[in-house]
Amino acid sequence: MSEQNKAIARRTYELFNAHNLDALDEVVAPNIVDRNPSPGQAPGLEGVKQFFSMLYTAFPDFHITVEDLIAEGDKVVARVRVNSTHQGEFMGIPPTGKPVTQTGIDILRLAGGKAVERWGEFDTFGLMQQLGVIPSQR
Repeated sequence: MSEQNKAIARRTYELFNAHNLDALDEVVAPNIVDRNPSPGQAPGLEGVKQFFSMLYTAFPDFHITVEDLIAEGDKVVARVRVNSTHQGEFMGIPPTGKPVTQTGIDILRLAGGKAVERWGEFDTFGLMQQLGVIPSQR
């Protein structure tokens, strides 16, 4: 079961990288519960699609690299790195043209071949420093 769940998680990240939000229905349950939603994110799969649509507008070259993928039982943990360039408005921040890298951890709980629950922790502070919104300590 763990290998199957890892394959579903990999497929999810592949779809995000392809910017193919319509195909997310294959791997994400319509009523997925996001335990760490972004501000203003609607619930369920529609909220996930809304959030990623906003990301693709702000960061058109958005790309996730899975660094580690660990599965046990019904959960998959992914350590990821996101590379992109800030080319559109993001959460009220005008485009800076800056390349950015953000790291994070996602935990997906799967049931019936789909993600039904998600927890995520991403280095948003570091992202804001790279965008120049928060001063760097260096």
